[in-house]
Amino acid sequence: MELPTPDDLRERRDGLDLTQSELADMADVSQPLIARIEGGDVDPRLSTLRRIVNALEEAQGGLLRARDLMHSPVVSVPPDESVHETTRLMDEQGFSQLPVVRDGTPRGLVTNSAIRERSDTDESVGELPAAEVMHEAITTVEPDTHIEAVDAALDHNDAVLVVEGGETTGIITEADIARQIS
Repeated sequence: MELPTPDDLRERRDGLDLTQSELADMADVSQPLIARIEGGDVDPRLSTLRRIVNALEEAQGGLLRARDLMHSPVVSVPPDESVHETTRLMDEQGFSQLPVVRDGTPRGLVTNSAIRERSDTDESVGELPAAEVMHEAITTVEPDTHIEAVDAALDHNDAVLVVEGGETTGIITEADIARQIS
């Protein structure tokens, strides 16, 4: 990762017709700090520099958030839905996983791999409720979450659910991130 120089930051800010005060407000830092960074008088912490760069990208319209990537409305099943019906819906929709949702609140995630694993030990897996084969550990994010955080969460999860006000409003998978990169 190449860090922007003070001149790079000033040029980007000027190119967006932002004042130092406007950029400072957007990045939640002080205007004198912006002036000192642009003047080369101070070497900012990486976290501060990241906030400034994110603010510039957002002003430029280039900073993606969860709401920009998510699929909505979310196709889901209730916890008591049979695994047989869940897999039928997954096949019909072309999904490899489905969220398990009760009253708008995410409860888990049913994946093809979890169903296959369970079918190795239980021949009647199709009759079980989705709640018995779902992964309970799911990651949720707010709609304003930056794409970098969503991408990091997908390193350890099959999907990330977007939740706003306790309601599941969207889902993001690796395929959604890959589409943005390509």
